[in-house]
Amino acid sequence: DTSVPVVTVQLGEPVTLTCALTEKFQAVTWVHWYKQSAGNTLTLIAMQRNDMPSTYGPGFSFSRFNITYDGNKSSLFISSIFKQDEGMYHCGHMDWTESTFTGTTLAYTVVQESTLSDPALPKDSETLQCSVLFDYENPTCSEEPSVFWFRAGSDKSLPDLIYMDRKISKNCEEGSFSTKRCIYNFSKNIISSDAGTYYCAVATCGEILFGNGTNLKIRAKPRLIKILTFLMFIIFVLL
Repeated sequence: DTSVPVVTVQLGEPVTLTCALTEKFQAVTWVHWYKQSAGNTLTLIAMQRNDMPSTYGPGFSFSRFNITYDGNKSSLFISSIFKQDEGMYHCGHMDWTESTFTGTTLAYTVVQESTLSDPALPKDSETLQCSVLFDYENPTCSEEPSVFWFRAGSDKSLPDLIYMDRKISKNCEEGSFSTKRCIYNFSKNIISSDAGTYYCAVATCGEILFGNGTNLKIRAKPRLIKILTFLMFIIFVLL
């Protein structure tokens, strides 16, 4: 099974992520765990070889993260979940001659196309569009993509998962040289607190790729602007 699982954890609770390796853990094998947040590249959490102590990347330590292995399986234990732990986790194993990551490598490109009015009014209906371009370099993987939508608030908080689409897109077209383009739309009735940057992420065949983000701005209703202008005028006259 090459699908990418989604794990939901309450803040403060522990979690164990499991990675199935393609071969048994050997004395010369290194296992690497990486974290990827929306819009960012991979960040090394830790790496481990056989029964040697783990080596941790910047910002990660044994106090919260621990790698264990058992035969063809490696596990990453996180003792207490914080908001900043949200993201996609990858594992891979390496030996002296080659490096192997779980999943199947496909040629994918994710493009976000904005149909937003700029800025949007509350109660407007806006549509975000995510285009997935891919070819069939590895025909053994026929898994349909799962599309996730994340929102990062204007206060630069970490992105929140707001929508997940596991349905097969009906808006696909075949291109030249065995290429295919599928479009995924996410529509929402806008409220004033929806401002922020929206990202689409496509997960399939052990890979995940993030779009470049779409910025949604909210403007006040015209009536409210007129009322504020009138009040300012009254204050000016009284002064």
